[in-house]
Amino acid sequence: MKQALVVGGSNGIGLALTMQLLNDDYNVIVADRIKPEICSDRVTYVQVNLLSNDFSFLENCRSIDTLIITAGFGRVTKFETILNAEISNSFQVNTVSVIKILKFYYSKLQSSERFRCAVMCSISGLVSSPLFALYSSTKAALCNFIESLNIELEMSGSNNRILNVSPGSIKGTKFNGGQNNVEETLSLAKEILVNAESRNTLFIPLYEEVFKGVIERYQISPREYGIHSYNYKMESGRFNDKPQLKVGYLSGTFDLFHIGHLNLLRRAKQCCDYLVVGIHKDGLHKGKETFIPFEERMDIVKNIKYVDEVIVSEKEDCDVYLKGIVKYDYLFVGSDYKGTERFNRYEELFADKGVEIVYFPYTQRTSSTQLREVLNKNR
Repeated sequence: MKQALVVGGSNGIGLALTMQLLNDDYNVIVADRIKPEICSDRVTYVQVNLLSNDFSFLENCRSIDTLIITAGFGRVTKFETILNAEISNSFQVNTVSVIKILKFYYSKLQSSERFRCAVMCSISGLVSSPLFALYSSTKAALCNFIESLNIELEMSGSNNRILNVSPGSIKGTKFNGGQNNVEETLSLAKEILVNAESRNTLFIPLYEEVFKGVIERYQISPREYGIHSYNYKMESGRFNDKPQLKVGYLSGTFDLFHIGHLNLLRRAKQCCDYLVVGIHKDGLHKGKETFIPFEERMDIVKNIKYVDEVIVSEKEDCDVYLKGIVKYDYLFVGSDYKGTERFNRYEELFADKGVEIVYFPYTQRTSSTQLREVLNKNR
C-alpha cells in the first residue's frame, strides 16, 4: 500500500489533501497539533507541534513516497501589533520546520525513485504584501529556498522536484477567519496532487484568471502595487489584531529535576505555542523541603528548550491569570488534581474566560519524592 505524510493535515487544504490521498488508496500519516476528524483505519495520527523543534516523529515515516507540507499561520494586521514571540514562531513553523523536514527527506528527493513532494507557500511570498508583512516574509524565504533547491536537484540528475503551491486566500479553510469545508477545497487538492505527480515546480491556483495580472502589475511597479495592496486590505476589513499565540501555563517546584519533569514540559509544549512555567520558591505548599536553591531551579527550567518563559509562581495558579501576570489559554496540571475542590473551583472560574484546564495522566516513573527518600537515607 502506498503511504503519504501530510504535515498539517487536520484542517483546511491539508485536510482536503488527506481526504484525496485516501480516495487515491493511500495510507496517510497526519502530523499535526490536533487530530483530524476522519474515520478511517488508513489514517495514522501523530501529534506534532512544530514549535517544539522536535522532528523525531519523522523516523517512523521513512517509507513514504509522498510528502505534503501545509502547516503555517499568519494574520492581516499592522506590524506594530505583532508580538516578538509571533515573529520567531512564524519563522519556526512557516519556514524553518519546513526546511528541516525537507532536509530529512532530501535523500529521497535525490534518488532515482519517484518521490512526490508539495509545500504550501503563498502568493504573498511572490509579491509585496503590506499589512501581511511577517507572514509574507516567511513564505518569501520558503519560495526562494524551494526554487533554489529545485535547481540543485536538477543539476544532481534527479527527476524529483518540490512543488511550490502558492495560492491566494483559499475558500473553505479556517485561514483568515473562514471555516473548514472539504467540498470546497477537494478540487484544489486534486490539482495539487496532479501537479506534484507531474513534477512541476510552481503551481499558482487561478493563475490565468487572477494572479497573472497581479504578478505583472507587481513587476512593473512594486511600490504602486504595494500601495494598492495596502489600501485594498484597509478597505476589506480583514484585520486580525489578536495575537496568534496559544499560551500555556503550569507551575511546580521542579526540585531535583528528572525525566518526569522533562516529559511534563515536553507534553505541555505540544499543546501550546508559548509555554510559561511558574516556579515555587519552596515546597511548603506540599509540606516538603527543597534541596536545590530557588534561583538554580529557575535557571534550570529557563534553559529547557520547551520553555519560553519562567516566572515566580503565585500561591494559586488562577492568581497568575486574574492578576494579569500571564493571560494563558491553557492551564496544565496532573490528572490527580481533577475533581478536587480546588480545581472544581478553577473550572467554574474559567468557564467564561476561554481558559481550558488540561489534565495530564499521572505516570508512575522517577519522581522527586523517590529521589528525596534516597537522599534522606544517605544523610
